[in-house]
Amino acid sequence: MNLFDATIMGIVEGATEFLPISSTGHLIVAGSLLGVHDERGKVFEIAIQIGAIFAVIWAYRERFNGAIKGVTRVSNAQRFVWNLFVAFLPVAVLGLLLNKYIKAVLFNPHGVAAASIIGALVIFWVERPSMLADRAVNARVRDVDDMTALDAIKVGFAQCFGLIPGMSRSGSTLIGGMLFGLSRNVATEFSFFLGVPTLAAASVYSLWKERALLSSADIPVFAVGMVVSFIVALVVIRWLIRFVATHSLRVFAWYRLAFGALILAAGALGWVQWPAA
Repeated sequence: MNLFDATIMGIVEGATEFLPISSTGHLIVAGSLLGVHDERGKVFEIAIQIGAIFAVIWAYRERFNGAIKGVTRVSNAQRFVWNLFVAFLPVAVLGLLLNKYIKAVLFNPHGVAAASIIGALVIFWVERPSMLADRAVNARVRDVDDMTALDAIKVGFAQCFGLIPGMSRSGSTLIGGMLFGLSRNVATEFSFFLGVPTLAAASVYSLWKERALLSSADIPVFAVGMVVSFIVALVVIRWLIRFVATHSLRVFAWYRLAFGALILAAGALGWVQWPAA
């Protein structure tokens, strides 16, 4: 992988991490097209999520700073940290148990295409017109500070669907949050926040586990990928929180359908020889 490849992958990661279209799925496809989706490339794809993590921390620095300072004495800060912890637990446990299986079986463009299409159908069902007005009026939780531990654990279980490449971690938490009574803005913000421990754990675990594959020569490539990911993700975060407040997610469902269909068509017509895994 060279610096150009790292830049392209960083753009893909930053642009897709917080949209309900699956960053992992897009990185698998992009890596396959660039010819860098080997074992080292898979580590890179996970590691550059660190850039997206810092984008969330920077965009919500006042929230995180307040949580850190008030965690021992302010009830709202304590509840916020506790909710992140309990929401993170399901994906941490399932990720450790299923990591090898998921990488061996699902880390390929065909799996991404199938998950992308299935996810699109879920979004169409959740965002059907008859439900949009009802959720807008009857949302039970309209501020992240009003979330209970039960709300958080439910969103945490929804996030587990994001372990499937192509399904989308952010999409799973966003859709799950709305189904469980969170307003669109709260579901979106909590998806951002929950991404910090989730992506940090995945990145650190992957780098440590596969450290034998890496060397000091990889530092420039990883650094470029992370910096580009940070910049692009910061722009997406600020745009998305405004977009979901007044728009349906159906546009992303249409994109997912087209993305999945294009992957399958490219393989079937011989345009691209997709790797099996």
